Amino acid sequence: MRTKYLSIAVALGIFSSELNAQTVHNDYPIQPVPFTQVHFHDDFWAPKIEVNATVSIPYTLQKCRETGRIDNFLKAAGKMPVGKITEYPFDDTDLYKLIEGASYSLQTRPNPELEKTIDTLIQIIGDAQEPDGYLYTFRTMKPDTLHPWISTKRWEKDPDLSHELYNSGHLFEAAVAHYLATGKRNFLDIALKNADLLVRDFGPGKAAYFPGHQVVEMGLARLYRVTGKKEYLDLAKFFLDIRGNGDIKGAEYSQSHKMVTDQHEAVGHAVRAAYMYTGMADVAALTGNKEYISAINDIWKDVMEHKIYLTGGIGATGHGEAFGAAYQLPNMSAYAETCASIANVYWNSRMFLMNGDAQYIDVLERILYNGLLSGVSLSGDRFFYPNPLASMGQHQRSAWFGCACCISNMTRFMPSIPGYVYAKRENELYLNLYVASTSSIELPAGKLELEQITEYPWKGQVALQLNQAPANAFSLHLRIPGWAKQEAVPGSLYAFMDTQRKPIRLLLNGKALDYTMEKGYAVIKRTWKKGDRLQLELPLEIEKVIANQQVKDDQNRFALQRGPIVYCIEGVDNKDNAANNIVVDRSAAITAKYEPQLLNGVMVLTAKGSSTKRQVNSKTLLRSEQTVKAIPYYSWNNRGPGEMQVWIPYAESAALPMPAPTIASKSKVSSSQNNSRMLRGLNDQYEPSSSQDRNSIYLHWWPKENTTEWVQYNFDKEYSISSSSFYWFDDGPFGGCRIPQSYTLQYEKNGKYLPVEIEKMDPISKDGYNVIKFKPVKTTALRLEVKLPEKHSAGLHEWIVN
Repeated sequence: MRTKYLSIAVALGIFSSELNAQTVHNDYPIQPVPFTQVHFHDDFWAPKIEVNATVSIPYTLQKCRETGRIDNFLKAAGKMPVGKITEYPFDDTDLYKLIEGASYSLQTRPNPELEKTIDTLIQIIGDAQEPDGYLYTFRTMKPDTLHPWISTKRWEKDPDLSHELYNSGHLFEAAVAHYLATGKRNFLDIALKNADLLVRDFGPGKAAYFPGHQVVEMGLARLYRVTGKKEYLDLAKFFLDIRGNGDIKGAEYSQSHKMVTDQHEAVGHAVRAAYMYTGMADVAALTGNKEYISAINDIWKDVMEHKIYLTGGIGATGHGEAFGAAYQLPNMSAYAETCASIANVYWNSRMFLMNGDAQYIDVLERILYNGLLSGVSLSGDRFFYPNPLASMGQHQRSAWFGCACCISNMTRFMPSIPGYVYAKRENELYLNLYVASTSSIELPAGKLELEQITEYPWKGQVALQLNQAPANAFSLHLRIPGWAKQEAVPGSLYAFMDTQRKPIRLLLNGKALDYTMEKGYAVIKRTWKKGDRLQLELPLEIEKVIANQQVKDDQNRFALQRGPIVYCIEGVDNKDNAANNIVVDRSAAITAKYEPQLLNGVMVLTAKGSSTKRQVNSKTLLRSEQTVKAIPYYSWNNRGPGEMQVWIPYAESAALPMPAPTIASKSKVSSSQNNSRMLRGLNDQYEPSSSQDRNSIYLHWWPKENTTEWVQYNFDKEYSISSSSFYWFDDGPFGGCRIPQSYTLQYEKNGKYLPVEIEKMDPISKDGYNVIKFKPVKTTALRLEVKLPEKHSAGLHEWIVN
């Protein structure tokens, strides 16, 4: 029964079913082959999908119980006293996404106990729904005080932060997935009741609020496809068209600063943006709206030319979780949210379905193997929210987040990956991703049984075995990855140092085969026979990647890539547990070796390089030769926090030498801010570019305000001290930290802390060191007491002692 409903990929939300009351006339010209018809048996993706099913989904369910997310629905249904509730009004969606992922998982991995649990959760959700279809626990439970993001009037604050429509969007996505997985209508009926309320409340002449966090547009398109009810499609278009029309003040943050058809650059919150671009593509496909297509084509080019990380991540800045300016791609402070990578997959998959161009799958593959997969640990129970491209040890995957969107998003996405392997248009079959698998595909020409035999991504040989072939001819489109043609990414943002193309071989039954190239695909049209074996040999070379010169953070550096995999160097694999002090020459030879016992089996790259270390009272660096080891970026931080970087310096000036053994660097650091990773930044001898510099570790006391805080150095022995220097952290005007209101410096004497006798003291200022000179003291410790500003916090980059 389950596969009966799935005519097209659940993961993309493109369906037909017996529910359809009307015919869906328009849609994407290319349709994905459902993931239920593609069965992985490889050593790369299949184990990760299994870990998601056996670890991540049960783990997320347990966390939803522990954190009160399920209780929110019981409280809204009047079955529990309200008491303390969870933190965010969008916490409801974690349960929806969990059910969506579990529903996908059930289709390929039946689990009666899990299915029973889902039915119980759906009953709890249904009990929390108000009679008219409204479903939003933070209002319905009637707490003593409404969350500050919520208005007393429904929908009124949705353009800002209430997330009422965001919750509805994820409800729709999950309910359709559950219906198509099980054939049950219990969750779908809840979603349809809510959608019908939206149709009654919104539209021309009714409520005129745009969704503050986009996703409902995608959800309504899914409901339209499964029901044929045109009002859902009309409402999705209404929610897009009302943005930026001047009725409600909009902002770049939520892509509501302009009409969507007038937007041609990627701005604002990256997840919101990519969800909106996906929704625009869905509505354009279903309505034929060419203005939407023109806008998202321009935005996609802007991202490719200026705003995407080599790992496929989007969203450069933590302020607003947003796209930065063109070429603003910092590494250590990169946000690159896991949810943004998932949204970017959705968007690029739609662009492919609309255009049939392999460049979109090139981007999608880059995201899958790098910026998305890094979001979850190999164990399946630790997660990244941001995915930085460099670290000084301050980053660590977390067991949970108060804002758990990335965790529940990963659980729903992982089971759907097989749905991105194949797509079809009439008698044209597209092979987009290379994964050892078996597939059963229906074409107008007849039924096709395919088997992929490959060790991709570690090896470039792919064999395609036809175990059943239709009697009539069809065309096979094999994607030739951009990296196999010496194209790092579409556009000029990144390039391979070696531009010489290597041969790509295509054999049919052992003989060389002629083919034509169309939009990045090798196209073979013929009448196929059972037993035909097609062999593709891709040149899986180690590539050094350089960034456009306008990306200042990547100057004098290169990155390593092999096939679709981007690499990084991690301190645990290198001398002195360090990575940021490493330099590798541009011309260095790189070798590859598979290590089956490392990180569940990875291809490791090695090269000869060197490392540097500072000396006391000298600008000359100490240098030492070493073997440099690189691992796939997605696998970093699975052995504890430590140094890491993707972009490896080839010029010594770009490296960060290990600190010299100074009084400060040898000190034990303590503080009223009890975060050991922050404390490591105070004496690492990193030279900030400004007080806003986030490309290093720094100490801050946010969100504390108007308090007195402290930080202390305990020396390794007694020293005579006469001066000290401070470089304050200040992320104004948008962040929460400013330079201190005041500070005092104290020294330890006989177990007490006494103020130093000041001889000269710089005014407190940012973007440079503030020096304090005082009468010499002999001591074993210094304490800095900082008075925070009245309405802001404060922080500290570096503290030098002389």
